[in-house]
Amino acid sequence: MGPSTILNTRMWTFLFLYILGINVCQADNSTQMLYAKLIIDKSAIVNITNMLKSFTYNNTVVEAPVMTTVCTNGPGGKVCHCKPGHRWSDTFCQSNPKCCGDANCTLNSADAKCVLNTTVTITGSLKIAKANDHENCLKGIQTKEYISCRNNLTTQMKTVYSTLRGFDFLTITGFRLGSLYVDFIMSVASTVNSQTLINNSEAISRSLSASLDMETAGVVRLIMPNNMPIPYAATDQNITCIAEEDLGTTPQWSITNTNGEYEITNGTVSTVTILSKTESKIQLKEVTELWKGTYLCLYQQTKTSYKDNLTCTINIEHKGSAVLDVALKPDIAVFTVPSFPRCKTEGDVLQVAAQCDINNSTEPYNVTWNGDGLKDYSTTSGDKTQIYTAQKIISCGTKNNNQITASCIFTNRLGQNKSASVPFNVIAAGEKFCPAEGDWGDTKLGFTSVLKCTNSAGLRTRKCNLSEKWEDEVSGCVNSDLYTVLQNAVISDIGLGSLDKNAETIFSNLNNVTQNSGRINTFANVNASVEVLTTMSNKLQTVDNATTTTNFLASSSNLLDGSLGNSWKTPNPQSNQTLAEKYLWTVEKLIAISNISNGSNPSNINIGTCSGKTCTNTVFDATVTVKSSGNGTVKTAGFKYLQEYLPNTTNTSDINSIVVSTTTTEGGKENLKITIKFPLLTPRPRDVSLQCVSWNYNQSKWTDEGCVWGGASKPDECICNHLTSFAILMSRYPIEIPYMTEITYAGLSVSVVSLVISLLIELIVWSKVVKTNTLHLRHTAHVNISLCLLVADCCFLASSKPESISEIWCRISALLKHFCYLAMFFWMLSLSTTLLHQAVFLFHKVGKKTYLRFSLILGYVCPFLIVFITFLTNNAGAKGVYFSTKTCWLVYSGILKGTIYTFILPVGIIVFINLFAMVVVIMKLLDHKITEKSHEKEIQAAKTVLRSVILLTPIFGLPWIFGFATFSLDLTAGAVTLAVNYAFVLLNAFQGLLILLTTCLGDRMTREALRNSFRKKAPPTISESSTKLETTTKKS
Repeated sequence: MGPSTILNTRMWTFLFLYILGINVCQADNSTQMLYAKLIIDKSAIVNITNMLKSFTYNNTVVEAPVMTTVCTNGPGGKVCHCKPGHRWSDTFCQSNPKCCGDANCTLNSADAKCVLNTTVTITGSLKIAKANDHENCLKGIQTKEYISCRNNLTTQMKTVYSTLRGFDFLTITGFRLGSLYVDFIMSVASTVNSQTLINNSEAISRSLSASLDMETAGVVRLIMPNNMPIPYAATDQNITCIAEEDLGTTPQWSITNTNGEYEITNGTVSTVTILSKTESKIQLKEVTELWKGTYLCLYQQTKTSYKDNLTCTINIEHKGSAVLDVALKPDIAVFTVPSFPRCKTEGDVLQVAAQCDINNSTEPYNVTWNGDGLKDYSTTSGDKTQIYTAQKIISCGTKNNNQITASCIFTNRLGQNKSASVPFNVIAAGEKFCPAEGDWGDTKLGFTSVLKCTNSAGLRTRKCNLSEKWEDEVSGCVNSDLYTVLQNAVISDIGLGSLDKNAETIFSNLNNVTQNSGRINTFANVNASVEVLTTMSNKLQTVDNATTTTNFLASSSNLLDGSLGNSWKTPNPQSNQTLAEKYLWTVEKLIAISNISNGSNPSNINIGTCSGKTCTNTVFDATVTVKSSGNGTVKTAGFKYLQEYLPNTTNTSDINSIVVSTTTTEGGKENLKITIKFPLLTPRPRDVSLQCVSWNYNQSKWTDEGCVWGGASKPDECICNHLTSFAILMSRYPIEIPYMTEITYAGLSVSVVSLVISLLIELIVWSKVVKTNTLHLRHTAHVNISLCLLVADCCFLASSKPESISEIWCRISALLKHFCYLAMFFWMLSLSTTLLHQAVFLFHKVGKKTYLRFSLILGYVCPFLIVFITFLTNNAGAKGVYFSTKTCWLVYSGILKGTIYTFILPVGIIVFINLFAMVVVIMKLLDHKITEKSHEKEIQAAKTVLRSVILLTPIFGLPWIFGFATFSLDLTAGAVTLAVNYAFVLLNAFQGLLILLTTCLGDRMTREALRNSFRKKAPPTISESSTKLETTTKKS
């Protein structure tokens, strides 16, 4: 090329620049980027490049003209690439993702061009407070007013921003109502000084009384890992954020992936490091699909100014963004259709579909199959899954069909693969199986059929056991929303968002899901909910956010809703730890690390807090007092219904209180004394022991270690010396006194035999001893007392095992015992009153028939009336009111409560009258005036009757004094109560023997009459005759 050609080229260049420069703003130090498109011969590119140098034309200085984009014609359009130091513009890159950076690109647009790497694009919004001054900007875009308003604002803004070195263009893109929002975009070819941008923006703000929000792209840039896409599970990948200058703030990292936008923080996978004032770095320990997305590094600058009582804010966000591409690997679920192909005969040929399911993915997998006889490969897409299918032909006559498998192999863009094996479980001809039932198809013995859940996450399984019977279905279906919450909980600490903010969101979502118990009323859902709580408790160190605390307590309370009882009680097939135990451990831990106030009380969980060396909390009416040597904070939680779900390893006790958990800070764990007063769920019956227990997580059971029960006097109180979860166990059965049954049986048996003997003796000696009216009454009373006691003892023996007899026989037994025992005492009363009458009214003789009539009325009619009235007034002898089915005896309900007092009170009165009568009679007998010989026979009879009264009163009265004591004393009280019970049983059971020994064999007249009766019946022996003769001789 000659000199003239060069000059000619420069001349046309100058003319071109002059024409383009007509629209340059005339502000001082304004700059304008000029672009020219030249169509030249490829061989001239080098010469043109050499000619592009800085020069001056009139008042315009053209600096550093450079070539940005080179295009050549190709078969699919223009193939263009950027010159060194240039890249495709951000706008063009967004609309053409393949044309980013400096990569070659095939274009259809003639206007596309590369820009300098230092180019800064600024988008912003101008909020003008005085909207009335620019109201024309809201008119139609074709109107002159709109065009004029827009041009005026553009000129004002260009006048200020064109002073930025490398200013390219500024365009107003629209107007919005509010006050008046002006949206614009601006481009600057060279690096923008942030302080200069702030100053210029401040000038605009003052000029228009406006606030500014701006975003820059180009001031901050990201350096991504090389050779993208990144291999799946690649380790130690770094992303660096570099600012062109010190922006005076700390960068904020975020990522936008398929799940949403997250702040990037320090976590188990990501580590954010500030290297310098202008450089920050993220290190990813392992890259998975969660880290695939668009990364954003943000520096935020804010400045506030005031004008005319208006506050104008300038907010500038310097953003650098880039995409991290990751070659993914899928999670594969395998199925066959049908699940268990069945051969009806050996000649059958079956076609079975092998199926591999994956979640929808952006990764373009290359899917291949391995296996003999596979054909008809197909792919279908669902709402959330992609299904890959291959058909398999199975001949039923072939041996080892159950060893046939196929495998699907998914290969990503980098050649990484993941495979899954699909087994064909064939039911051979003649082989036993579980026949199809409902959704479940034919299933091979010993195998488990699997179905995908509908509209929820998880699988349903059902086993066909070896007995050809279906077992119960095990549903692993989890509510979709709840499953999402669980997945988010699992990744809450990897660095996608701060753990505290993630926890707030997770517990809020968990609360929303669990509020409707009908949505989660299955074991799988409750288990997933508890798993969310457990996962978060393992990740969190403290919970200081009040909203997080409120939501986690509300969620925990929702899970204890009474309607979820069956879901809690379902056994966990995958763990030896029960769901309730896991829940208790988790919630107890979360409460310990949370900042909880006393107002945090959802419906099924009550929380109380206090501090100091002695402090008291009350939850659900359970009072917990903690004494310690420190001043730590004590937190007490009460849980409704949880006691029903925790396993009870004892077969003899049931939990009889709510579960109460107590924790304290480190300062309050020394020298602990915890006093708990529980409201008992069921009142404690007499003689039933309670046990204060705490949950032992190591042994997964209740243990009484470190806890003491308050005893019968304080049945609702426990005292413990350690922290954990507490409850009260109540025995299912009353305390049994050792050998009590054996003693009772033996004593009653002896008594029955003794009473029969006594009656026989009375029959034998009656005519020989009954010489006076007094003795007639005494022996008549003795016979009737023996008869009543005999009937009562027989009834007692017949009802000794109340659980084995019917309710009607138990009622009859109680009725007869009530009457007979009362009649026995009333006959004693007849004896004492008659004796008292004779002693006081010595000369008032009463006939034998009158005595007998009086005794029969007193001995039988009076007790009959008492029993009859008691029976009628207690719901006609109703169970639990008149008699107890546990004892077949009268009911004791407390002090002066219960039908037992219709026996105790009459007996007490009779014993008192007998004692009074005895004292009076003894005093009369000691009076010598009445001991004349004329009354000697009557006096001897009276003494005999008195001796009977004296003996019978303690025999019958003393046992029932002990009996009353047994009602007043509780067997849980200790040794004294045991001694009283033994005394009662011994005295009461051997009453018949004592009657035989005292009133029969112990009476001299009866002994002599009995001896004489036996002597008459037996012929005398030689020795006896000699003895009698000798005795007669001596007497004479």
